Amino acid sequence: MTVLRQLDHEHMPPPRRGRRPLRILGVIAAVFVLVLALAGLWLERQIQGHPNGPTVHVTIPPGSSASSIGRLLNRKGVVGNPTVFRLYALVTRPGPLHSADYDLRHHESMGHVFSALQGSVQAAVHKVTIPEGSSLHQVAAIVGRVPGLSADRFLALAQSGTVRSRFEPPGSTSLEGLLFPDTYFVKRGDDESTLLTHMVAAFDDQATQAGVPDAGARAGVSPYDAIVVASLVEKEAKVDDDRPKIARVIYNRITKNMKLGVDATVDYALGVHKPQLTTADLNIDSPYNTRRYPGLPPTPIAAPGRKSLDAALTAAPGPWLYYVLADATGRHAFATTDAEFEQLRRQAQQKGLL
Repeated sequence: MTVLRQLDHEHMPPPRRGRRPLRILGVIAAVFVLVLALAGLWLERQIQGHPNGPTVHVTIPPGSSASSIGRLLNRKGVVGNPTVFRLYALVTRPGPLHSADYDLRHHESMGHVFSALQGSVQAAVHKVTIPEGSSLHQVAAIVGRVPGLSADRFLALAQSGTVRSRFEPPGSTSLEGLLFPDTYFVKRGDDESTLLTHMVAAFDDQATQAGVPDAGARAGVSPYDAIVVASLVEKEAKVDDDRPKIARVIYNRITKNMKLGVDATVDYALGVHKPQLTTADLNIDSPYNTRRYPGLPPTPIAAPGRKSLDAALTAAPGPWLYYVLADATGRHAFATTDAEFEQLRRQAQQKGLL
């Protein structure tokens, strides 16, 4: 029995060793390959991008490094990862990256971005900033400072009826008050018509978002008249809190058939702003002179910003009929009666505000 047990033991197969560690190594290798593949796809997506959305205006400051440009473009949404941007620059070794204003897109390809920054793709060459409250003549003068563009051509085009706003009434040919005050980027090849079209489109978009098409229901006036009111608010208000109140004063005076008495309309009629208006100025015979003629002026007198458009559509509730400067910050005090107005006016004179 002992011999047989020994022989059986001698013929037993050796134990299987090492197969489980091999399987584990195979799984690890497969996971590693999968991670590498996913990383490669992610990296390719970061480099190739998937341009979408609106154009992004980017200003690259002088002396910017690839790292700082990558961070700036990431904040603007142009590139997805600033580190990948910097590594791409190290690998591709592009030439000098120029400081300028550029029109790019969200999730732009890095190849396109570097081509633009090297000047291979056309960059925006000039920035035009239109302040709130600018008249059409003032806008034209700003446009005329752009090399190759003419103030006279821009003004003539803006008064020709060739480019129209959706809020421009029938028979009108003037875009006064219908250009949105904002910053615009002029590229090579752009002309006065291109820039004017951008400004009108921007205004139409902002006015629509503000609710100007519903001005009848919201303010009891036509959309165009709401824009006229917004332009008066833009020229009269110095602080944002006053805008809805000044709009209410205008509507209250219209309801009571009172002359508006807005001095900014006299400035517009004169064609120049005066710190002090003379008696002759206040009596100028112009339909824009709201001290002489009742109702709103025939057109807006300035380009209203979004806050003034909002104020014209959502005027503050109140009985006010007058407003007077109250302090050096530009804040106004509001009155309902003649006596209250006279008291506020004397206080303003004592403060040297009038």
